Amino acid sequence: MENRKLSCADCVVTNCNKMDKAYPAFCLTTNMDEAVKKEAMDTYNEEGNLKVMQTAAEVEHEGYLQWCRVREIIEFAKKMGYKKLGIATCVGLIRETRLLTDILRSHGFEVFGIACKAGTVPKAEMGIDKSCCDVGVNMCNPILQAKMLNKEKTEMNIVMGLCVGHDSLFYKYSDALVTTLIAKDRVMGHNPAAALYTSNSYYKGLKKNQ
Repeated sequence: MENRKLSCADCVVTNCNKMDKAYPAFCLTTNMDEAVKKEAMDTYNEEGNLKVMQTAAEVEHEGYLQWCRVREIIEFAKKMGYKKLGIATCVGLIRETRLLTDILRSHGFEVFGIACKAGTVPKAEMGIDKSCCDVGVNMCNPILQAKMLNKEKTEMNIVMGLCVGHDSLFYKYSDALVTTLIAKDRVMGHNPAAALYTSNSYYKGLKKNQ
């Protein structure tokens, strides 16, 4: 058996949540690097981080098992005092983005959205293999999406179905806080967790060598 360093990803106890059980021997809570913990806790006092944490906790409490994620985003943005929201959307989800925009505007928000193909840059210009053009000749441009929303001075950005990796670049270059409403998964109807729930049945092939 390979020598693994166990972590929270291997835990079936989660005593850190309710503290009514024994911690496993490898628990990160009882084996915590206190210097890293102190650094993290000190960081909550920087650049409005504490307000974000406090507001997120309020939204979780007030809407627990009642509010959908769209409502949570609305309430969070209101409590934070945000007026202008950005949307970074996949062109394949532009209909859903229009619906979201209509909802957000009904709550008084200014909304600015940019689609992934805006600017129409051919994939060939980025050295992307021509076989990738089978699903479209123009590249997705998450860095441009981030830069455009930065220019518009949006206060919070919402990701609508950006591709894996493209979303990562958007998060990296967005000046504003980012939350994700839709994680793209065309096979699962944009519900990626469904593959996990069926990984021992219909999608057992996700596990290597099975």
